[in-house]
Amino acid sequence: MAAGDGDVKLGTLGRGDERGGGGDESRGGAGAVAAGGGWAAALLAAGGEMLLNVALVALVLLGAYRLWVRWGRRGLGAGPGAGEESPAASLPRMKKRDFSLEQLRQYDGARQPRILLAVNGKVFDVTKGSKFYGPAGPYGIFAGRDASRGLATFCLDKDALRDEYDDLSDLNAVQMESVREWEMQFKEKYDYVGRLLKPGEEPSEYTDEEDTKDHNKQD
Repeated sequence: MAAGDGDVKLGTLGRGDERGGGGDESRGGAGAVAAGGGWAAALLAAGGEMLLNVALVALVLLGAYRLWVRWGRRGLGAGPGAGEESPAASLPRMKKRDFSLEQLRQYDGARQPRILLAVNGKVFDVTKGSKFYGPAGPYGIFAGRDASRGLATFCLDKDALRDEYDDLSDLNAVQMESVREWEMQFKEKYDYVGRLLKPGEEPSEYTDEEDTKDHNKQD
């Protein structure tokens, strides 16, 4: 009986060891689950942070786009009223005529909305380019004036302007070629409205047919 009791005790101890081993396995499994949960939580946290960063970047880009829509379309260097409708949209097309220097100066965009300038003896209506040639534009100095010398010498100072008729006779061959190139560019982009008269020269009389023909060529 004692031996039997001993076997029972040994068996009981064995079962206790098995139960103990099972406890270790349970604790190990719980640790693994806890570790897995930690990784999952870390991944979720990282994913949430990434989504937050993406959302912040999207907000910044949206703000930049709205600023561009509000201000960028007004044109760099444009002056007051740049966001308003261009004066050219409300002005009728100018009938063809010739101009003296004094008459040309009236069309500087300040005394009236229409803007004219002359290049190589030709007068162009540049009103639709008012953000460049208007009073606040980067080339506003040429509004209502003969821009030939300034364009030929790449000068935007008043020194490039003449109060008297400028025959450009002192310009060299390269500068005169530059003047002719500028004239062609203005012809392609703006309306040619007449000639700049020399002192004592009489203006030409243009018929409606000639005026319409010239405008159709430009269109």
